[in-house]
Amino acid sequence: MKQLMLGNKAFARGLYEAGCSFASSYPGTPSTEIEEEAAKYDDIYCEWAPNEKVAMESAYGASQAGRRVFCGMKHVGLNVAADPLFTMAYTGVNGGVVIGVADDPGMHSSQNEQDSRHYAIAAKVPMLEPSDSQEALEFVKTAYDLSENFDTPVFVKMCTRVSHSQSVVETGERTEHIREYVKNIPKNVMVPANAKRRHPIVEERLKKLAAWAETSPLNRVEMGGTDIGIITDSTSYQYVKEVFGDEVSVLKLGMVWPLPEQKIRDFAAKVKELYVVEELDPVIENACKVMGLSVKGKDILPICGEFSQNIVAEAFGRKPHEGRKLDENLPIRPPVMCSGCPHRGLFYTLKKNKCTVLGDIGCYTLGAAAPLYAMDTNICMGASIGSAHGFNVAGGEENAHHSVAVIGDSTFMHSGMTGLANIAYNQSNTTVIILDNSITGMTGHQENPTTGYNIKGDPAGRIDLEALVKAMGIEHVRVVDPYDLAATDKAVKEELAVDAPSVIISRRPCALLKYVHHEKPFRVEEDKCIGCRSCMKIGCPSISFRNGKSVIDATQCVGCGVCQQMCPVDAIVDSTGNPHAEIKPGFSRYELDQMKKAQEAEAKAAGKTGAAEKKGGEQ
Repeated sequence: MKQLMLGNKAFARGLYEAGCSFASSYPGTPSTEIEEEAAKYDDIYCEWAPNEKVAMESAYGASQAGRRVFCGMKHVGLNVAADPLFTMAYTGVNGGVVIGVADDPGMHSSQNEQDSRHYAIAAKVPMLEPSDSQEALEFVKTAYDLSENFDTPVFVKMCTRVSHSQSVVETGERTEHIREYVKNIPKNVMVPANAKRRHPIVEERLKKLAAWAETSPLNRVEMGGTDIGIITDSTSYQYVKEVFGDEVSVLKLGMVWPLPEQKIRDFAAKVKELYVVEELDPVIENACKVMGLSVKGKDILPICGEFSQNIVAEAFGRKPHEGRKLDENLPIRPPVMCSGCPHRGLFYTLKKNKCTVLGDIGCYTLGAAAPLYAMDTNICMGASIGSAHGFNVAGGEENAHHSVAVIGDSTFMHSGMTGLANIAYNQSNTTVIILDNSITGMTGHQENPTTGYNIKGDPAGRIDLEALVKAMGIEHVRVVDPYDLAATDKAVKEELAVDAPSVIISRRPCALLKYVHHEKPFRVEEDKCIGCRSCMKIGCPSISFRNGKSVIDATQCVGCGVCQQMCPVDAIVDSTGNPHAEIKPGFSRYELDQMKKAQEAEAKAAGKTGAAEKKGGEQ
């Protein structure tokens, strides 16, 4: 059957058809939908792991049990998973192992432009790179065969455009693959003596894979005009074909490591000028130069950013496609925290207290944006806590009483716990704020170990943040509602004054969660508004300033009441006209479900009591 599919959905279909039965991933744009789509197949056990390292290790264990497995992540997540990856290259596999990694050229949702092909080279693991959805499905199936035939994990590298673009896919049927577990200490226990014997095997395997690449249909030559020959891969192939059609000859590489050296040499011999069109680093280009070939690439194409048809056309001196243009320039709309975002009040408080904020990865990173500017650093998942510890130990008491680390609930579970363990162990005077919005918000509302639900939304084990933090040795732990500015300000001031490690849990569910109840929109009483712009300081997209007065957009406002607490003249009122509306508690899905269960149990108990009383009365 043929149908339109996103690249990530086609990837998941490939997992299903190839007989994958275990998948463990950590969400990260643009890879997230692979695991989400795979979870729709009952034949595949799917889970969100706390981080990519755990996901990789879990996949390794499932492979040892003889199942075909998948582990998915975005490019920066591969940094976290690198530790088990490099040694898995030595041990090899039992059931096939496919590692899905999605790069993000252009940094649409990332903190760097990392090229994952370097990991394939460094780890000595083969990498396939599809250029559309059909190839995503097919390459996954090929990757499993390669994995088991060559005893190696195999990368299938996606990128934003392939992951999130649709093309026609023809689907097939599922084929089961199960192997027996066989104990093999020399192969699987990587103590130095065994690892020394495995390394030459890895090198020999690479040679065999390179020989396979020479005749593989994944690497194909499309001869056209011979004045120009272009070696390309991934989405760059699509741009080249759209710009040139059959005017040039193309060597399309579907296996980008190891490279088919002889195939490249033969192709180069058939054309007058040789070019490499590849996004980000000159991986293929440098390999060609090592072969002694005269080749052009990054001397005409950028090393930074995402390519397009026009970028490729202009690089080759061709007129770019003009396309349709708007009659006027639209204003730039930078990303902002949503209306009712629970993080807004917290960041406003931190700014008001002139705190140095060591930040982390999540939608709360938008606290660094105007008008709050309430974040000072941001490098990787979990780094805020370690960074705050170092900042305070090196900077002394002055830093400790004016700085905090901020980290989300999912990010804390990902890689924040070890940083907090360091603070508890070394007793640095550091305040950590866990922004608990009861979900993994940044990547589209995935569950995590603190929510109480698994990838399918079914009840699961739940980690209690307060109990966990206390168990790690932190004595000063408190929970605040970030909608309550006075309570939040009090908590921040008091914990910064403490000469000991402390944790504040800023708890309120994400405003975009479907189960979250919102109050009716607030409004500004124009005759009372003095145009002081106090409400504008929080950067809420529901609030604008017109004709010297604040205005609240009723279609966006969720009635959080944060702006009302900032108005010095009570000009902001709720739907009843109250300028001092009560801050109602925000319950997570888990809390709501627990309350419902308690009510049902209470009603059931009351029913039994009533029945017993009735029966007693009759007697």
